[in-house]
Amino acid sequence: PLCSNNNPYASFGATLARDEEQNLWSTPHDVTHTEADDDRVLYNMIVVRNQLDKDSEEWQKLNYDIYTLRQTRKEVRSRWKHILEDLGFQKEADSLLSVTKLSTISDSQNMGKARDILLKLSEETNIFPTSWELSERYLFVVDRLIALDAADEFFKMASMVYPKRPSGER
Repeated sequence: PLCSNNNPYASFGATLARDEEQNLWSTPHDVTHTEADDDRVLYNMIVVRNQLDKDSEEWQKLNYDIYTLRQTRKEVRSRWKHILEDLGFQKEADSLLSVTKLSTISDSQNMGKARDILLKLSEETNIFPTSWELSERYLFVVDRLIALDAADEFFKMASMVYPKRPSGER
């Protein structure tokens, strides 16, 4: 019978919908997300939203917040990609930005330098929005740039393309 609970294909559409909902970054089936704190925040927002009635005001607010967070992440990634491409990494930009659960720091001695550069990027440029909490994902990217001896050039380019403006300016 078509309504049998034994049908292995019965939940196929539901599985695809669930995959979409649990996508923590901006594109469907993004394999680059990590289990970082910002991922957990977004995941928890999705879980709470899915428990609410779709017609409720709370659901609409959470849905908007989820959309906004994903768009912000997409914008930040786009900024990084733009700078990488300007530095000559056109073909490598996506792979340099790809961070998975299996990603590792290339050299433990680079960790301190990578943190310093990431902090400097957040404080001295507008590559990240003002409300952005630093993501561990970009620590891995900076580590890769250090290994390629391109981290300082990346910072210089970010300073030119996304200069820090006084808080009143847009």
